[in-house]
Amino acid sequence: MGMQTNGNGSNSQMVSEINVTPFVDVMLVLLIIFMVTAPMMTQGIDVKLPESSAPAIPSEEERLVVTVNQDRRIFINDHPVELDTLGSKISAIHENRQSQKGVFLRADEMIPYGYVVQVMGVIRQAGIDQIGMVTEPLKGPGKAGQK
Repeated sequence: MGMQTNGNGSNSQMVSEINVTPFVDVMLVLLIIFMVTAPMMTQGIDVKLPESSAPAIPSEEERLVVTVNQDRRIFINDHPVELDTLGSKISAIHENRQSQKGVFLRADEMIPYGYVVQVMGVIRQAGIDQIGMVTEPLKGPGKAGQK
C-alpha cells in the first residue's frame, strides 16, 4: 500500500490497490511448465497397433485392457503378467467387478497372429465373453486393403 500525497506534500489518503502483476507472472510460468510436462506424463505400454477402418466401439465404462507388446510380454492394464497366470488373474479381477465382463486386447502389429489367438483363448477360458480388439484408425485416404 502506498501513500498518496496532494500537491503541498501532506498525506491525504491510503491507496489500497492490489498489484496482480506478480501473480499473473507466476501463473503464466506454471502454465508453461504444465504445458511442457503434460505430454511426458502419459503412461502405458508402447505398442504399435495395427490400422483398421472399423468404427470405434462405444463404451460407457472402463474395461480391463490386456496388452501384448512387441517382445510378447503381456500386461493387464500396466501390470506385467505371464501367459500361464493371465487367466487366473483376469477371472479374479472380474469376480470383484460388478460391471460387464469385457476385455480390450491391444496387440502389437508385429506379433504373430497365432500368439494373439493363444492369448485370446486364455482370456476366453477365464470366462470373458466380450473381447474387443484395439486398433488405430487408417492414416490416410485410399489405404483400405493396402499394407
